[in-house]
Amino acid sequence: MDGSTGKKKTAVVVGAGPAGLTAARELLDKGGSEWKIVVLEASPHVGGISRTAVHGDCRIDIGGHRFFSKSEEVNALWSKLMPVQGAPSKDDALLGRACRTEAGGPDPETSDRVMLRRHRVSRIYYLRHFFDYPISIKPATFLAMGLVRTWKAGWSYLCSAFRKRPEKSLEDFYVNRFGKVLYSMFFEDYTEKLWGIHPSNISPEWGAQRVKGLSLWKALLNVFVPKGGKRETSLIEEFLYPKKGPGQLWEALADDLRRQNVEMRMNAEVVGVSAEGGRVTAVTLDGGEKIPCDALFSSMPVKDLVAAMGGAPADVARVAEGLPYRDFITVGLLVDRLALGNTTAFKTVNDIIPDTWIYVQERDVRMGRIQVFNNWSPYMVDDVTKHVWIGLEYFCAEGDRLWTMSDEDFIAMATAELRHVGVLGEHEPVRDAVRIRVKKAYPAYFGTYAEFGKVRAWLDGFANLYCIGRNGQHRYNNMDHSMLCGMEAARALLGLSDKAALWDVNTEKEYHETKR
Repeated sequence: MDGSTGKKKTAVVVGAGPAGLTAARELLDKGGSEWKIVVLEASPHVGGISRTAVHGDCRIDIGGHRFFSKSEEVNALWSKLMPVQGAPSKDDALLGRACRTEAGGPDPETSDRVMLRRHRVSRIYYLRHFFDYPISIKPATFLAMGLVRTWKAGWSYLCSAFRKRPEKSLEDFYVNRFGKVLYSMFFEDYTEKLWGIHPSNISPEWGAQRVKGLSLWKALLNVFVPKGGKRETSLIEEFLYPKKGPGQLWEALADDLRRQNVEMRMNAEVVGVSAEGGRVTAVTLDGGEKIPCDALFSSMPVKDLVAAMGGAPADVARVAEGLPYRDFITVGLLVDRLALGNTTAFKTVNDIIPDTWIYVQERDVRMGRIQVFNNWSPYMVDDVTKHVWIGLEYFCAEGDRLWTMSDEDFIAMATAELRHVGVLGEHEPVRDAVRIRVKKAYPAYFGTYAEFGKVRAWLDGFANLYCIGRNGQHRYNNMDHSMLCGMEAARALLGLSDKAALWDVNTEKEYHETKR
């Protein structure tokens, strides 16, 4: 408390996504008696891009969010907020499919606040064939590629193994690890769809964060390591998932915070940040309301934060203004069946494909990914025994042709693309459809990003300002990384850590989907 007045100090949290909500919880747990906590969210929803959108009796996971982490602290918090299932989920029960359950855990058929254990299948769709993601060394891969492509890919990889490129771009990063041919087949076009520019113009730092230690050599090495032996890395085969999508967990956390007197304000957009003497003193909301604060946790886009603060040196303002983002559009389609059947050994209801999401590498469509929500959770679809509920994902820039298309035209285009690549039958009816747009979904690693250190140094100069989360740090964080940022920020405010620890999250060089 403020010793002169006896009043609690005020911590303002901008953004009710994973970083902001976790920062509020950590501050409440470690120093709750001294702080009044106010969470300001510009939208009507909690969860940020990890929210769950609801359309009729179906739910959409914006972007797809597997719950897995190498952080035991994060795993413990997830399990505390939503205990792991103690009985089979609906699809497991229908199929008689084996699943691991927790003794005393809730039954997902009778309880909503429950985490499901889900099987991971994620593949690439290219040349109208499925390939493992990441690329695996197995006969099915070579058969789908064909003899000529396989031969060319092998020689290309050998060349890259013995003659490394200086890694000046993301293209260099991929070619060094997979060879020019595999890079061209499985990375080049998808990456350009995602970012809107060619990989040769993107910083290699994005690959260092997202691909980490993966390479074709390590994939080959794992083939010859005996099962159960010590492998270099192995992709997760199972992940946790809230019964009704990722937003359900953040809604549960927000409800818990409200019960502990954290002030949660929705539709509260921060448009101004006041500072004096190297400290933030207040934030101003759209509409003019000013809220004094003794600490500020900001997960708003760095570009917007610098603009809201004003007074930045010209060079800092220039870099912040030039930071690029990619926006995101998803189309939900409800159909009776897909044209593709299940050719894997993993059983599914009505024998649909088992994938949670599919990377679409086909060059003749704009679509980037396909999600099959039935496989995330049977409770994401109105009736898992009758319908398939899928999400078609597109990457764009706010104001471009995709962004400004009408919902009707966009849904028609997306449906036509799905039919064109053979995923949906030509005459298969669409029972329902919805389009959702998300601004600033992906902070991008080009534009002025190479000079981001100037912005960080200026923002770090404000002693009580903590930049957290994906957009708050302009870094492609996963949910668990954003949560760890929130935790570290709260600890830094309380003197239990330092501000530098925030920026150390998600800088390890190991692949983000690995386990040891």
